[in-house]
Amino acid sequence: MHDSLRLTAARGLRGFADGAVSVVLPAYLLGIGLSQVQVGAIATATLVGSALLTLCVGLAGGRFAARQVLLASCALLALTGLGFASQTALAPLLLVAFVGTMNPTAGDVSIFLPTEQALLAESPDVRERTATFARYNVAGALLGAAGSLAAGLPELAARRFGVPLDAALRAVFVSYAAVALPLVALYLGLGSGASAARPSAARAPLARSRKVVLRLTALFAIDSFGGGFAVQSMLALWLAQRFGLSLAELGSFFFAASTLSAFSQFLSARLAARIGLVETMVFTHLPANLFLIASVFMPTAPLALGCLLVRGALSQMDVPARQSYVMAVVPPEERAAAASVTNVPRALASALAPLLTGAMLQHSSFGWPLICAGSLKIAYDLLLLWQFRAVPPHALEPRANS
Repeated sequence: MHDSLRLTAARGLRGFADGAVSVVLPAYLLGIGLSQVQVGAIATATLVGSALLTLCVGLAGGRFAARQVLLASCALLALTGLGFASQTALAPLLLVAFVGTMNPTAGDVSIFLPTEQALLAESPDVRERTATFARYNVAGALLGAAGSLAAGLPELAARRFGVPLDAALRAVFVSYAAVALPLVALYLGLGSGASAARPSAARAPLARSRKVVLRLTALFAIDSFGGGFAVQSMLALWLAQRFGLSLAELGSFFFAASTLSAFSQFLSARLAARIGLVETMVFTHLPANLFLIASVFMPTAPLALGCLLVRGALSQMDVPARQSYVMAVVPPEERAAAASVTNVPRALASALAPLLTGAMLQHSSFGWPLICAGSLKIAYDLLLLWQFRAVPPHALEPRANS
């Protein structure tokens, strides 16, 4: 199996696990007696911890072979699932959330990301590289959708088979830990490129591309801070609080939204080839954020869910274009660091928002968090278009940095 297929399969497995736990997490935490603010605090801890780990892997991971980094990440994933399954007090849950790999949304903010993206970015052709990232992201989104749908199984087991709901929910986290086993098998089969360390990259991780990477990082942080107000776990909490949706209904909705997001990414490479990477990022992202804000003002669940489904169909088309853009602007030896540096501030910027979201929702079921999310992300879109639209495509190729 080609390395790109192995990495895509691994992304899909993690997507399934993340999709399930992101929907189950708030119900499980509320069920063991935590408040909405405490749920938000745990979501924040997962984002902060993942950000710091991702930064360490991206900047220092060149000292180690990619396979070693990925296998160590698998061990941490297993310990994270077992930690959530075995603890019920706030303090240990916060600790596990901080040092672990749990993801409160269906995306992939994790220590796996910089290593996998660097391995995937082998093609010098922008279109092929964008298509590779699209397939990688689609696998995560589709199986993330399936994981969201599977989040309704604990309630089903409780109703039909008399399984205690808390035990059924806890089993989801044990299953999350078990995903580490097939991941290990996939990573062990990676080719020779995953066995080589790059110590020179670790000593000077962004020697040639620091300026443009930092500019992009600042913009991505704005986008991610906005997105933190609407991570899947907190969006599930708002929908349940505002419209009384069950776990099964939430799982079905997130399955549909994630499926739309997944298939729309196949259009990203074609659209980028026609109008450019930056334009693809902005002109698909803007309407998605307008629909996110519109959902707040819908009087019924079907109308709100309809707006969110349209948003889902558009909101992820920018992802493969963004990843391709970052990988194009740096030389190969700096790609892992660039992936880490651009994604870590995204995770850190989004980390505070779930805590604020929990506080808002504890006082009101009105969708103030979604308005904050959409407004900040629209500001990001406009700033990105203003600062980078004039950059010619050839300037993004590695040779432009030589």
